[in-house]
Amino acid sequence: MAEGLKDFTDDSFEGDVLNSDLPVMVDFWATWCGPCKALTPTVEKLAGEFQGKMTIGKMDIGTHPAAAGKYGVRSIPALLFFKNGEVVDSIVGKAAEDKIREVIEKVIG
Repeated sequence: MAEGLKDFTDDSFEGDVLNSDLPVMVDFWATWCGPCKALTPTVEKLAGEFQGKMTIGKMDIGTHPAAAGKYGVRSIPALLFFKNGEVVDSIVGKAAEDKIREVIEKVIG
């Protein structure tokens, strides 16, 4: 996994995402999802770039479906942005790097 990129699981979600001191971006994806795979290099790049300002990670809904169900993820890729344990923004579908960066900068304020 790329530097700064976390691997979230159902077991780690509360500690790594909901109780994080930093804002968090979760990339909900699956191994069979082509657009998800296409988005991975962008997510990896942004994880390195925003390390220390935002925690960025991926969550495979095939092996860890609980959080995706809890937050109503019905289409992937889905990027959910958390701050203080709450969803503050989201992007569904393969978004351009500029759009994702814009949301990250807004969330980290």
